[in-house]
Amino acid sequence: MTKRQTFSEIRSAILSRYPCGVTPGGVAVDDIVQLRLQNTWDTHLDIARAMAGVMRADMAAYDADPTKFTQSLGCWSGFHAQQMIKAVKRMRGTARGTYVYLSGWMVAGLRNRWGHLPDQSMHEKTAVADLIAEIYTSLRQADEVAMNDLFKALKAAQTETERQAAIAAIDGFETHVVPIIADIDAGFGNEHATYLLAKELIKAGACCLQIENQVSDAKQCGHQDGKVTVPREDFIEKLRACRLAFEELGVEDGVIVARTDSLGAGLTQKVPVSQRPGDLASDYIKWLATAPISAENPIREGELALYQNGAFVKPQRLANGLFPFRPGTGRARVVEDCIASLTLGGADLLWIETDTPNVDEIAGMVAEIRKVVPDAKLTYNNSPSFNWTLNLRKQVRAQWLAEGTITEDAYPNGPELMKPDYDDTPFGREADAWLKAFQTEIATRAGVFHNLITLPTFHLTAKSMDELSRGYFGEDKMLAYVATVQRAEIRGGVSAVKHQHEVGSDLGDTFKEMVAGERALKAGGHANTMNQFAAE
Repeated sequence: MTKRQTFSEIRSAILSRYPCGVTPGGVAVDDIVQLRLQNTWDTHLDIARAMAGVMRADMAAYDADPTKFTQSLGCWSGFHAQQMIKAVKRMRGTARGTYVYLSGWMVAGLRNRWGHLPDQSMHEKTAVADLIAEIYTSLRQADEVAMNDLFKALKAAQTETERQAAIAAIDGFETHVVPIIADIDAGFGNEHATYLLAKELIKAGACCLQIENQVSDAKQCGHQDGKVTVPREDFIEKLRACRLAFEELGVEDGVIVARTDSLGAGLTQKVPVSQRPGDLASDYIKWLATAPISAENPIREGELALYQNGAFVKPQRLANGLFPFRPGTGRARVVEDCIASLTLGGADLLWIETDTPNVDEIAGMVAEIRKVVPDAKLTYNNSPSFNWTLNLRKQVRAQWLAEGTITEDAYPNGPELMKPDYDDTPFGREADAWLKAFQTEIATRAGVFHNLITLPTFHLTAKSMDELSRGYFGEDKMLAYVATVQRAEIRGGVSAVKHQHEVGSDLGDTFKEMVAGERALKAGGHANTMNQFAAE
């Protein structure tokens, strides 16, 4: 990432043009400095280039120390992303290691013109690029608002010590802009369509593209049934399409996440052509469900035959023309998918979609992959599609049984484990401790560089609106809003409680002063009700 110029460097350069401190039109040099510092990137493509470098540095840091994994939350608006990054900066003092995940599921469900749709690539191709651009617009505006506050402190400085402290704060400012991992689904068409869409996502600011090995026209959410995968050579061509898009646009460090849905996908749309034993096609075909051709099971008109292991066999074929794989082969197909994506497709990170959150299962697959690619790294979906409480309590119960800590009848082995009766018990607390440690465990034991939750803001918005609505339209009326929203904002230090400031009212006042001086009609005067929060 290019080092940002300091306040003094920019000011000196501008003063060399306007030594008297103002332009011929009367614009102050310090105002130009402020606007320059507020506008770090000329285009969102510049952001993609810079953030790709950030991700590469983070990946190298993780290789050296796997406790340094990165995280993101899926955001379906720029405001969600902005508030997430503000919260992280307020808590940690830095947003480093924090990304934004852009979920195709949430774009389909919440951000397309056709209404709420399932995750089946049914949203407009432009919707993902539009959301990337919106997120970066919001993050850049957060920079502008924060930088404006720092310059207000500089203008208010009374002594040289205060002035230098204000300048140090300006020079030390860390941007709200972070990498976005953008979901391109299965590419929305053939490899050329994938390339064209990838370019639009990159131009909107995406430094990282996540693409899955499902069939574009039959794509399903990773946690639903009916998933259909494509032969590996087809997927590799789409990985190459993404790489070409990055290279064409000069994002040389662009990151590609190759996702495999093979663990839960039992179907393929076509049988690839094998040229020789052991090639990509034959390694894909070998997992098909087949039956020997015999007198009792003859080949019939319109049926297909494969020559395997010295004999002709018939692959099973469904009424819709799809071919099923043999049951129980998903794990082996995942390992082969991942190795091919890394070694032949040039992918940088892997994504293995699983049906439950189980550290041992993930670590086992990664161990197999790392026999061939020792530095293989994953992005992992800590999915809301998992019932986390139930899954982790089942795992604790199983371990305690194996250790002899409990007997079979100590706890139920089913949905009853969800009962709140177990929350404040040693059993419930142990499962919660496992939840707390889950991301660290898969990072250090299973090669997971990036932990994300795909749909948290979908669920959070639904929960928050339900909670507020039940109180406000119920008995509590205004107390519901004050107690559950405003008071919590004030006491938690959430900057959005000053909503006028949050969306740039003070920023607008500053600009009016830049061009109008004392004539500026400002919104932030004594009558602004946001002053009621000034002491908070």
